[in-house]
Amino acid sequence: MAGTTPQPTPPTSRTRSWWGWGWTDAHPDDAECAAMGALLPGTLDRPLPVPRVRDLAIAAPAAEPPGSLAHLVSTDPGDRAAHAMGKAYRDVVRALRGRPGRVPDLVARPTDDRGVADLLDWAGERQVAVVPFGGGSSVSGGVEYRGDAHRAVMSLDLTAMDRVLEVDTEGRAARIQAGTLGPSLEDQLRPHGLTLRHFPQSFEFSTLGGWLATRAGGHYATGRTHIDDFVQSLRVVTPAGTSSSWRLPASGAGPSPDRLFLGSEGALGVITEAWVRLQERPRHKASAAVAFPDFQDALRAVRALAQSDLSPANCRLLDSGEAALSGAAHDGASVLVLGFESADEPVAGRLERAVALARSHGGRDDGTAGGGGAQESPHGDAAVSAWRSAFLRMPYLRDGLARMGAIAETFETAATWDRVPGLIEEVRREVGEAAAKATGFPATVNCRLTHVYPDGAAPYFTVLAAGRPGDEVAVWDDLKAVASEVLHRHRATITHHHAVGRDHRPGYDRQRPDPFALALRAAKGALDPRGILNPGILVD
Repeated sequence: MAGTTPQPTPPTSRTRSWWGWGWTDAHPDDAECAAMGALLPGTLDRPLPVPRVRDLAIAAPAAEPPGSLAHLVSTDPGDRAAHAMGKAYRDVVRALRGRPGRVPDLVARPTDDRGVADLLDWAGERQVAVVPFGGGSSVSGGVEYRGDAHRAVMSLDLTAMDRVLEVDTEGRAARIQAGTLGPSLEDQLRPHGLTLRHFPQSFEFSTLGGWLATRAGGHYATGRTHIDDFVQSLRVVTPAGTSSSWRLPASGAGPSPDRLFLGSEGALGVITEAWVRLQERPRHKASAAVAFPDFQDALRAVRALAQSDLSPANCRLLDSGEAALSGAAHDGASVLVLGFESADEPVAGRLERAVALARSHGGRDDGTAGGGGAQESPHGDAAVSAWRSAFLRMPYLRDGLARMGAIAETFETAATWDRVPGLIEEVRREVGEAAAKATGFPATVNCRLTHVYPDGAAPYFTVLAAGRPGDEVAVWDDLKAVASEVLHRHRATITHHHAVGRDHRPGYDRQRPDPFALALRAAKGALDPRGILNPGILVD
């Protein structure tokens, strides 16, 4: 039965940062930046100043929309600057150095499918590039324009399309507009007792459409790890017409039309709404942390958990460096963070079984990592709480380190279990050596597993190093190239959940089969014949 939904949450009075992550009032101040920089040899003596829009050289718009569309379009310099880049480390540094790249000429905010179609029609006629934009949290160059092949650039911001339009409580599904930000989406579902339960780290600042267009990974470390698993159907506006797939629980009717657009990053069309599968809100939660003196033992424990029938919601393994960085452990141990949840039954028993399995592989829950009791708790023990707090705070700290001229960035991948140990070891060694050679100072390369599967895992790496003042982006690009070579050598994916974007294009071009690239280019040509949609994403 379909139900009515509440209005979207009113906008907050807090201000989003145009240049860095999240809220402006949550950024580290100068003193905190300096304190962090003091811990990393080779950084600046004082933080770079917070950048200001008025200091940027923003040209006058190179195109003007017709009167019929003018009410949907902004040319405000601050609005344009906020849509020029995503939130990757290299984006933050470019903003700090006053080099944001091509700033869009226009920012359009359609309120319905008709508006999207009209804007695409106009852009096609005038050879205006259109870059779809959700929350702007891309960390792979997915929402910026690079090049000069188009006379103007329009950022197509979908956040005015922010409604949960329909809820089917019997089928536990909802039809939701693509511009709905994570918190608003959950607020609108809450009165129905349902949840999408998809929580990427960017949840607060990303949209349903962004998750779909980038095949985002979310809350679950096992089972339903990607947004793909929640999709019933998609509605996509393309320059060639609107695609609206049937809402079905499953189908064997040829290749899936939804699969064509999932992960397409706006290159083939603009996702405007989706029917997504929901679940009851969890009422039972339990968490624990288990310490491992030996990282290889921890890997074997995680593999055993992934191949069991326990299906933990959280199963994140932090190596010793990552555990220390997050405050989960300070004795050189690696830490496994476990969490279970359910809407209808206690989960303490499943947690106890998981902890026992981890102990059988050399883990300890004797308090070293904050305990590991199986009590029902929404917060878990001290190590779990420390990890959770650090997880949410880390992007802000990254920006603070960037102000100190440091390299502070992450990248992720996925590989089969037989390749994971060697992959992690070689990334740590080769990226660390490259960073030391480029900067003259030792670097830290940490690793955690964010998602685990019966046949493999998703290692997620953090790199902390000194930069070269004024040349930080080039240093990071060189380190990313070294990392990409290691991934390719191990046949590990160039990205597990951060999307291809422009930053991962070289690795993606090497990873995908040639016949598929041929088919993708043909689809691009058929759906976007004038080549205006997010040029350079996925294919040329």
